[in-house]
Amino acid sequence: MSLQRFFCLGIIICCLISCSASKKVQHSEVSFEEGIPQIKHLVVIYMENHSFDNLYGEFEGANGLDNARKGNFIQVDKDGTAYQYLPEITRNSSFPTNLPNQLFNIDQYVTSDKKTPDAVHRFFHNQLQINGGKMDKFAAYNFSKGLAMGYYNTKKLPLYPIAKEYTLCDNFFQSVFGGSYINHVYLISAAIPVWHDAPESMIARIDASGNLIKDGEVTADGYVVNQINSRNSPYPKNSDTNKLLPAQTMVTIGDKMSEKGISWAWYSEGWDDAVAGRENNFAYNHEPFLYFAQYKEGTEGRKHLKDQNDFIKAAKEGTLPSLSFVKPGVGNDEHPGSSAVYPSEQLAVNLINEVLQGPNGKDALVILTYDEYGGFFDHVNPPKIDRWGPGTRIPAILIGPFAKKRFIDSTPYESVSILSFIEHRWGIEPLAGRDKNANPFRNGLIFK
Repeated sequence: MSLQRFFCLGIIICCLISCSASKKVQHSEVSFEEGIPQIKHLVVIYMENHSFDNLYGEFEGANGLDNARKGNFIQVDKDGTAYQYLPEITRNSSFPTNLPNQLFNIDQYVTSDKKTPDAVHRFFHNQLQINGGKMDKFAAYNFSKGLAMGYYNTKKLPLYPIAKEYTLCDNFFQSVFGGSYINHVYLISAAIPVWHDAPESMIARIDASGNLIKDGEVTADGYVVNQINSRNSPYPKNSDTNKLLPAQTMVTIGDKMSEKGISWAWYSEGWDDAVAGRENNFAYNHEPFLYFAQYKEGTEGRKHLKDQNDFIKAAKEGTLPSLSFVKPGVGNDEHPGSSAVYPSEQLAVNLINEVLQGPNGKDALVILTYDEYGGFFDHVNPPKIDRWGPGTRIPAILIGPFAKKRFIDSTPYESVSILSFIEHRWGIEPLAGRDKNANPFRNGLIFK
């Protein structure tokens, strides 16, 4: 064989190898639209009340405390005057009274296996804390004052290894300003409940300049934005039923799933005990379907409301529905004031492992996130979409065989990105504009 023919043959062989490798690369990944049907089970674990900086501010490579410290986030009082020291943290004497006006580590005063006081996380207050993007009034509009500027040691959190192994979203925002009730309801409906003839004592008042004169559960035009329980049972004993929210009739994602015959459930810790009237740790304002007429006692929809123990059983047996929402109860959900971070996250880890180690783990996606920020500081100014939000940045972790490994996803997401994902996965028309436009985690997932 001549040198020239040998050289040409070598080129041909190299081309064939290259083409073969190219084909393998082309077929190693498929598009989001092509790949999403591979996910047969979505599990949403919904924890409570922490901002991104508060829990994941020290996460390597994420937009966290290093960037926060570069910004001008000195906290100021309601008149705009900078504090010399952070205002004294109430309800817990473990904290010094002369904390510098800056971020501080909570663990050095109260370890993460102990409870801290609660902090203010209400609709109007969240906007006041953000202060037009200055992010400088978290301590001023907060009954726990300086606690708002505290953060935990990220590497000591039970969920840290999972966040490290899978996809941590560092640009994910709660969809609505404020607290738990409204963000739960918005998660499943992309809508704000209405009560046009609410008692006068429950109505908030705002002056012409937008200043809060009187806080309340209901806006002047009848939208229910702050903490309230449903008039549908169960509700807390000795409740004033005149101040419980009448059943709502908006369409929910549960309705749409049922119309298509797709299995789903909302699992709450303490649900069975609450329904039976026993002592319980069920959080009444954390069960969003309970606010809707379609799921009140005696309806067909009621069968979709279940106990967290039912979820654990289904995960072990491989009988999970297509869509599972999982809600730990009071004392186990990370909510400051009633729960400690460390044991709550240990429970969350156990729930995740039940899914991934169970028969459904091979085709499941777990999304762990938080309902809202809990009154804690975060340095990222939320994007402006509409009157309702988004509110403060919160953590979200994508977990399982379809989540990118060891990845930080800085794509803009919000709570109803979960709703958007559900709609894309099961061919459901968007419930509203917010979920229609929300990114369904396109950049955090990988399909082959």
